[in-house]
Amino acid sequence: MKVTTFATALLLASTSAAANADQRIATFDLGSLDTLDALGASEHVVGVPKASLPSYLEQYAADAYTDIGGLRSPDMAALADANPTLIVHTGRQAEWAEELGEIAPLFDASVSGEAYLAAAERNVRELASQLDVESEAEEALTTLNSEIERQREALQDAPTTLVVTHNGGNLMLNQHPVVHQVLGIAALEMPESVTPEVRGERTFTPLSADAIAEINPEIVLLIDRSAAIGDEPADADQLRATLADAGAESQLVLLTPALWYLSGSGLQSLALQIDEVVSALATQP
Repeated sequence: MKVTTFATALLLASTSAAANADQRIATFDLGSLDTLDALGASEHVVGVPKASLPSYLEQYAADAYTDIGGLRSPDMAALADANPTLIVHTGRQAEWAEELGEIAPLFDASVSGEAYLAAAERNVRELASQLDVESEAEEALTTLNSEIERQREALQDAPTTLVVTHNGGNLMLNQHPVVHQVLGIAALEMPESVTPEVRGERTFTPLSADAIAEINPEIVLLIDRSAAIGDEPADADQLRATLADAGAESQLVLLTPALWYLSGSGLQSLALQIDEVVSALATQP
């Protein structure tokens, strides 16, 4: 995936002088990794989950970086061998937090709740403070927020938009904060036929083709979890045909799977996600 116009501008704005802090960072959070990369701090990265790297971070598959395991299967021995001074993690690694903390201090970069952008900015500032690159971070955040405001205004008359996640042949509602909070695209009201399901501690809202036809969005943005984790990807042509058979007149747009499911909330990933949404919606009549 090529870094598009806004993301390129953001990278240029955040190009930093060499970081001064003596830090060795292992990160399971790919958004934090792309933030470190954007801030010119790649020399401080010592470990990454190589099997999960999206294409825009593929340079971190190099031998110079230790493979610290999967997002849900940390390699503790490899992580310890990397000798980090800071381990960045998220809720995906919550059950290993105590064990991770025995190796090095932790920074929880989880981003959730109603203040997504504020939490993402907090992470950028915290990482920057660890590496003495606060001024570069503030410049990058100023560029990011200016673009967000510009695109929010441009998208005021955007097509009605539904975000869904594909997982193993099933579709689920995804109220993605980049689409609805950051860019201000209105979330659509669900009909009575759509009911959430509680599975353990999580709530999911399955969506059938008939339900999508009833919701009747002009655009369906698809995040393919299956493709992101290496399972059977969604068959876009078949899905379009199924939606059409159900009476949906929506246009289906596939988003970049790893960017939207594995990454996010970093300086580069936010810029890339904004670019993808704007591209998908701006091309519609």
